[in-house]
Amino acid sequence: MFFDTPIYFVFLTTVVGIYWLLGHKAQNRMLLVASYVFYGWWDWRFLGLILLSTVVDFFCAIAVEDSKSATARKWLMGASVTLNLVFLGFFKYFNFFVDSMQALLSLLGLNVPTRTLEILLPPGISFYTFQAIAYMVDVYRGRLPATRSMGDYALFIALFPHLIAGPIQRPDHLLPQVAKPRRFDPASWSGGVMLIINGLFRKCVIADQAALIANAAFSGSLGPPDIGVVALGAYAFAWQIYGDFSGYSNIARGSAQLLGFHFMVNFRQPYLSTSIQEFWRRWHISLSTWLRDYLYIGLGGSRGGTARTYRNLVATMLIGGLWHGANWTFVIWGGLHGCWLAIERALRGERTSGSEGVLARWLKRIALFHGVCVAWVFFRAESVADAVRFLSGALRPAQSPHLTSLFLYLAIFTVPLLLLDVAEDRRKEEYWGQNSTNIRQLAIGVLLLVLVVAFTANETTAFIYFQF
Repeated sequence: MFFDTPIYFVFLTTVVGIYWLLGHKAQNRMLLVASYVFYGWWDWRFLGLILLSTVVDFFCAIAVEDSKSATARKWLMGASVTLNLVFLGFFKYFNFFVDSMQALLSLLGLNVPTRTLEILLPPGISFYTFQAIAYMVDVYRGRLPATRSMGDYALFIALFPHLIAGPIQRPDHLLPQVAKPRRFDPASWSGGVMLIINGLFRKCVIADQAALIANAAFSGSLGPPDIGVVALGAYAFAWQIYGDFSGYSNIARGSAQLLGFHFMVNFRQPYLSTSIQEFWRRWHISLSTWLRDYLYIGLGGSRGGTARTYRNLVATMLIGGLWHGANWTFVIWGGLHGCWLAIERALRGERTSGSEGVLARWLKRIALFHGVCVAWVFFRAESVADAVRFLSGALRPAQSPHLTSLFLYLAIFTVPLLLLDVAEDRRKEEYWGQNSTNIRQLAIGVLLLVLVVAFTANETTAFIYFQF
């Protein structure tokens, strides 16, 4: 069940149609059942895992809040967090660590037989695990009272619009919305529809078209990597993953609004950033703020001196990279961003940037975009060796004359999105047309739907972040 297929929208329409006929408690019960049906659609066996995690975390949080012993509170919080990390580590990283250990032993001249397991990755486990950890830590720190309703907590974890690929919801933002009655708001509902339409446009028109070029470049279909193939592949994937994940986030947020919930914004035109720090304030905001508040600050943040600050930055991004997948390519991707954050902080020091001209801002944006594209190659490649081999092609002159038409094809689909981002950034909009009149919003929605029907790629791809 994917967010860009008709079956999801049949499911969503059915849920919404019944939902608003019910009272608050019945709404919550119905949403919880629907969310578990949605999750079990992939594999019903994973329902036991999310249920076990939910029950343990629910009772541990209450025990943490009720306990008068600081030691007991710490142990209870630690037990809950550890259980969640054990589940995540086993299902997502067991084979990765086994293979990595075997490779290390081989380098040392030791041939030790190892065994990997055929482990299926539970959908969304990275996302709901981080959400559960945030809840436990917030209760432990006294930032949030432990909920006494098992149903409310279960719905906070499993609410289907965010369950598979986020955005990662903060407990103090979503739990109160679950606990309080929700009223039908025509403005919020129409905004939800517009978010979904915008998301479909970003996914089906931008991301899937860019994916055709990115897949061809990285698979070798365009020939051996040269500077043209490398640039084309990196640019195409940069726009593919942006359109793909921002499109998903819009669909998830729009689906939530149809049900009376408000999810946090996950993207704010990240390719308009002028620094890597700003990029991470605009890209995958729910993850970057989670890493900042629960990992970076937990490691000490900027306390303890300059060297420790840089260490914490790099460590946070390394773990953030590994969170994305069980492959050294993701670790390197995170490490590159961590090093860039540290270097940028060192160069900037305590200075505050003054006013800059338009040309200077765009030059910084272009430079940053290319740096991000280099890191995206590691994110996209199947292995570190493949990434290095692909990037090394940038040292060879372009030899394929047909690449010009592919660059033009990519520009046809990506430049309009860039222009939309510029317009949304200036108007402080969450989606195209948010601050427009109802008539103009309707026209925009119809136009985007026409573009979705006309330009959806023949080869659709699953959302990239579904694999995490």
